[in-house]
Formats: sequence, structure tokens, C-alpha cells
Amino acid sequence: MSDRILFVDDEPAVLEGYKRILHREFHVDTALGGADGLAVIRSRGPFAVIVSDMRMPGMDGVQFLSRARKLNPDTVRMVLTGHADIGAAMEAVNEGHIFRFLTKPCDKLILARAITTALVQYRLITAEKELLENTLMGSIKVLTDVLSLVNPAAFGRSVRSARYVRHIVSKLQLDAPWRFEAAAMLSQLGCVTLDPETIEFAYAGRLLTPEEQARLDMHSQVAKGLLSNIPRLEAIAWMIGQQQPVPPDNLSTNISSPGEVIVLGAKILKLALAFDSLKMKGYTQREILNRLHDTGEFDRELVEILADFESGHERMETKTVAVSNLVPGMILQQEVRAKSGLLLAAKGQEVSYPLSIRLNSFLHRDAIAETVNVLVAHSEAKALGAKADAKAAHSR
Repeated sequence: MSDRILFVDDEPAVLEGYKRILHREFHVDTALGGADGLAVIRSRGPFAVIVSDMRMPGMDGVQFLSRARKLNPDTVRMVLTGHADIGAAMEAVNEGHIFRFLTKPCDKLILARAITTALVQYRLITAEKELLENTLMGSIKVLTDVLSLVNPAAFGRSVRSARYVRHIVSKLQLDAPWRFEAAAMLSQLGCVTLDPETIEFAYAGRLLTPEEQARLDMHSQVAKGLLSNIPRLEAIAWMIGQQQPVPPDNLSTNISSPGEVIVLGAKILKLALAFDSLKMKGYTQREILNRLHDTGEFDRELVEILADFESGHERMETKTVAVSNLVPGMILQQEVRAKSGLLLAAKGQEVSYPLSIRLNSFLHRDAIAETVNVLVAHSEAKALGAKADAKAAHSR
């Protein structure tokens, strides 16, 4: 009874009938017409299953279900109508991604079975989503945490690029945005095979030897090879592999014919990395956009989406905090190097739990400075200020 069903029809008596015959088996909500249905989804959604009439005034079933899909993509959608012509059925399936197409009058047993089947489908979808968003994304986070410790400069580049990718994907309203963000976060994974100093030189624009450049150019194919055999990461591996022209070797992936969305994801990732390279060299936003346009390598529409990119740090404040007070979520505003010169964390890198442990380990050995500049949220900045004031008062 916890999974709710929404019936949408333009006849109140029909809606009352659904409630009457189904309330013992299902949690039924109703909405009078498409506009009311969208309002109910926004205020009381998401619903496990939506069952809509086809012919409704103002907004027909196809239009309603198409909009409902944008609001709640995981909801299973069905059509129940007395106008079961082939054209309407095809349009409903294509536009609204319909799970079942039923005709009026529909026997209670047939309707209940269809709803039960739809609920099974909904639970499969949500279980898959939980697997992807929790289990798989947790594994991805472990890989990126390892990268942050082994090669901080490469990790910093992946974090910055993920912000640009997130901005573009949000503007385009692409489904399953986690795929594109994961591709950005794992895009530098192959750098674990490189000398961190080589990465620092490359990102700083310094000239590399031919051998160093060749190894650097291969890092995307290394990452692709590491990820391509992991179930559900095949598409991500393919996107990562497109950072550089594919060399004539036998590295391959399980995706031989990527779909349009995956190809678009590769283009977005490559653009985000190019944007980051120019930004780290100190170019202004407009200079970066002009240079990206001038290359002719990137889609103009994608480049222009980055015109209104903001780092998201505007709601944060720069503070100098003790390394011992670093907490996950803070953004480093400077490189953190050991006194020996070893790079421990890159500017722009978000503090993670493993990173804070590592920095404190160096601090205890007096191997790094005691304080670091970070970006923190306003509320946290106030708390840090109050803590500093209390410490000062106590010392007096």
C-alpha cells in the first residue's frame, strides 16, 4: 500500500469508480484532467504508477504523460481509454513512453493485474536506480578518493571538470546525469600511472619531453581499459576514451556503436576539459569561449551554455583555517604542499575525509604549514568565526 497510483480523467464519476473498486488493493489518488494531474504530481508526487485517460479537453493523455515523464521519469505510465485507435496508441507509446495501453470499459481483474505488473516494473526501476546511485556511485567515489591521494593535481582537474559537465547536463536536461558526472570524475583515473610531477608540468603549460607527452596522451585509454569491463560503466569508459584520438592498439570497450546521448556525453566531457585548461591558464570567461569557438572543434551551442557558468562559490566565503579544523565539503583556495615540495592537494579540490586524514598526518610531523585558505559556506564561516573569538577570549 505504500506505492501510490494516480488516476487522471476528465470525468469525476469515473475517478470515483476507480477509487471504489481498487481502494482495498492499492493506494489510489485522483486528478481531474491533465493540468490538475501535473499539479498533483508536483505537490504529492512521485507516484509509482500513473493511469491516464487519452481524450481529455485542454491537455490530452499524450501531452499529459509526456510532461509527467519529465517531472517523474521513474514513474510507470499507462493509458486507459475508450478511443483505442492505432494512431493514438503509437503516439502515446512514443511520446509518453507508455507501459500498458488498456481500453474502456476495463474489467477490474484486468486493471488490477496491469497495475500490479506496473508496480513490479516500478520497483525494478527504483532498485536499479538505487544500485546506480548508491552502490555504483560509492565505488566510483572510492576510485576518485584514491586518485586524490595518489595524484592531487589530476583529481583537482577532474573535480573542476565535473562542475562544468554538471552545468551543461543540467541545462540540457539529460536523463541519468550521473553518467556524465561520473565520466568527468573518472576522466583522469589513468593518471595514476603517471609521475605526479609530469601532471603538474602539463597542467601548468610547461613543455614535456616526447616520451612524457606520449604517456600523458595515453592516460584516457588507460582509464578506458580499467573501466570498460566493469558492469554498467561501459558507456562511461567509452566517453572517457574519447579525450584523445584513439591510437591504433587493441584497447577496446564493450560498446561498439554508442548511442547519440553517449556521443554527446563524450563531446561535453572533452569541452569541459578544454574549458578547464584555459581557465587554469588565467583567461577570462569570454576569452575562453572565443578560443573554444575559434578551434572549430566544439559545438557552438554547447560552448555557449558555459557562458553563464558560475563556480557556485559565490555563496561561500574565503577563510584561513587550521589544517586540524578541515572538514569534508570545504574547498581549498590554494595548493597544499609539504615542506619538501610534494603536492598534497590541488587548488579547487574539495576536502574529503581521506584527504583531511592525510594532511593531518603531515601536520603532526610538522611537514606542512599549520593553516590553509579554504572556501566555506556562510553558516560554517560564522561558526568558525565564533570558535576563533571564543578561543581568543579564553586566551585573554
